[in-house]
Amino acid sequence: MKKAIAFISLTAAIVASSQASAVTITLACGAVGQELQLCREGAARWAKKTGNTVKIFESPNLTNDRLGLYQQQLAAKSSDIDVYQLDVVWPGLLSQHFVDLKGKVPTNEINAHFKGIIDANTVNGKLVAIPWFTDAGLLYYRTDLLKKYGFSAAPKTWTEMALMAKKIQDGEQKTNKAFAGYVWQGKNYEGLTCDAMEWLVSFGGGTIVDAKGNITINNAQAAKALDTAASWVKSISPAGVTTYDEEAARGIFQAGNAAFMRNWPYAWALGQGADSKVKGKIGVAPLPSGGSRNAATLGGWQLGVSTYSKNQAAAIDLVRYLAGPAEQKIRAIEGAYNPTLQSLYKDKDVLAKNPFFGSLYNVFTSAVARPSGPTKSKYNQVSQAFSSAVSDVLSGKSKGQAAVTKLATDIARIKGRGW
Repeated sequence: MKKAIAFISLTAAIVASSQASAVTITLACGAVGQELQLCREGAARWAKKTGNTVKIFESPNLTNDRLGLYQQQLAAKSSDIDVYQLDVVWPGLLSQHFVDLKGKVPTNEINAHFKGIIDANTVNGKLVAIPWFTDAGLLYYRTDLLKKYGFSAAPKTWTEMALMAKKIQDGEQKTNKAFAGYVWQGKNYEGLTCDAMEWLVSFGGGTIVDAKGNITINNAQAAKALDTAASWVKSISPAGVTTYDEEAARGIFQAGNAAFMRNWPYAWALGQGADSKVKGKIGVAPLPSGGSRNAATLGGWQLGVSTYSKNQAAAIDLVRYLAGPAEQKIRAIEGAYNPTLQSLYKDKDVLAKNPFFGSLYNVFTSAVARPSGPTKSKYNQVSQAFSSAVSDVLSGKSKGQAAVTKLATDIARIKGRGW
């Protein structure tokens, strides 16, 4: 990867008496939306409190790129990064490189997080990382435009969404040719795996691989889900949607050029920012059903301490601080990052800034996990095979049934090498 590695020093004034024991910790942060800024500010608060220094390692935006870079660092047993920000689907893939936090983080702190997310971070009894914020896919919509075109509520089904998006798009394009009905993550990367998982489950098409490791993707409902999504391209979604990631979709929606958007909770705070053309005009709802159920893919990020860190005790202290209630509350209020601590969903300050945290609580607690558990170290290969198959359907290279049939064979080949 040619992306330059940016280090940003955050140094607290260190009093003379603590200089001898002060250490420097390098923390890998994401840079999507407000992530980098909030990560930097949280680290600075810990540095000021402890007298230590934190260097921020700016990670690539795309999850796949970030994973590749991390794997290079970890395979080399590099001590350059002490604390890594880990996707919820990575613990099974990277567990051997991280300190077991059981016994090093107090049990009461661990138990304050949602059990399902702690379980996702536990591999063979080892607690690989501590949850930092959780995610689930959401449907964003323009409240003013729904009212303008005679709709009283957000769509409950994908069919309703497509009809509403088309009507609004046709009307708005009379004065704004750039206007789109629906924007989402169609680029061939992990974001597409997340979007497409939601389509599959909402249509009753399974989860690619089930909890027992059985390959379930080859079914008619999964094929129907992919064909339905493909029908949106060049209809209610621009042709370019097959190149969009989260930020591309958010940019279009926030500029006032889309009626609906699929994105993560972080987009809410930015959409309410002073520079947003849709401030005060955004609604948030569960993603529509394909006839089976509403489905949101479980996302979210955790903090893990590298076994190659030369300052593990300080690194663990930083993780505990950043994942603690005070920092999670700040991140929820300032950036709409969903807490992993159950208590914060009843916090009046958090709910005042993010009212949908309360009304859509069940969306977050019942989000659908990607099959990283059963596929273990092969998850990344399975996900790449899946997103590539979906991408072929979206671009018209394949139809849904042909794609899921071939995909089942491809995943069986991956499984044959053991997972």
